[in-house]
Amino acid sequence: MEKRIYKVEKDDDQKRLDVYIVEKIPIEISRNLVQNAITKGQITVNGTQKKPHYKVKQGDEIQIDFHELVEETKEEEILPENIPLNILYEDAELIVINKPAGLIVHPTPNIKSGTLVNALMYHVRDLDRTMQDSNRLGIVHRLDKETSGVMVVAKTSFSYHLLSKEFKERMTTKYYLAVIEGTLKEKEGEINLPLGRHPVLRHKRAVVYDGREAVTEYKALKEFENHATLVWIRLKTGRTHQIRVHFKYLGNPIIGDSLYGKNKIDKNLQISVNRQMLHALKLGFYHPKTKEWMEFLAPLPEDFKNLLITLTNLDGQNS
Repeated sequence: MEKRIYKVEKDDDQKRLDVYIVEKIPIEISRNLVQNAITKGQITVNGTQKKPHYKVKQGDEIQIDFHELVEETKEEEILPENIPLNILYEDAELIVINKPAGLIVHPTPNIKSGTLVNALMYHVRDLDRTMQDSNRLGIVHRLDKETSGVMVVAKTSFSYHLLSKEFKERMTTKYYLAVIEGTLKEKEGEINLPLGRHPVLRHKRAVVYDGREAVTEYKALKEFENHATLVWIRLKTGRTHQIRVHFKYLGNPIIGDSLYGKNKIDKNLQISVNRQMLHALKLGFYHPKTKEWMEFLAPLPEDFKNLLITLTNLDGQNS
């Protein structure tokens, strides 16, 4: 199977290019992978590269490099895995979980197993496998690998699109708890600083003048001398690493954050912390089918509680 040319007929006139390809080719392939192939130039129209949303026209000649598509399809395969899930709620449309720290949400080009998607494929028997991107099956928002807490996952395409819209249009409420280094100058307030990719270290995010709007509301709940502070946080936007970067910018990185922090607690007080102390405590959204407002609370994990107990005891010894 090599390169093949398809000629667009009248019945397919004005279809999106990616949709046309998924419908026509004789192999099972996700729309996301087709879009990537179009972007890479593995699929061309009349000898020229187009975008996935290009509307095909009657008479267009579409050339597909099947060898490349087949190879990438093999690499894409994601398998179910029996990874334990802490399920807070489940119905026919969605599932709400308390994600443990250390669990990656969805597969990446280099990681195909041990993710939340692998676990969902095993545990959720009625999960709609035809959703647009099989690597992000039902995932409408995400938590960083080392962040614990509440997440909602769609089980159907209908709910996937409606929940995605809720997150995009900021109709949801997202509350977190974090333990940060030191004490805050302002005990409560709002951090409104745009975020984008770090200008040098591309795997990191940073406050940049031309970045995307990022707003974090916060309030200090308890200070542990000058060592640390327990903070309540409400996310008004949902940028990558938003909480971590905003508090790093204030000079109070999250304890245990190996990417943005210095882990002073571990070094100075000999308190062992194995991950960033950030927990998605509460999530609110409208149910996609019933339109009912729903809120879910994820109990604190043991490592988070143990750190608070240790800091409290240390605080008592020094008072």
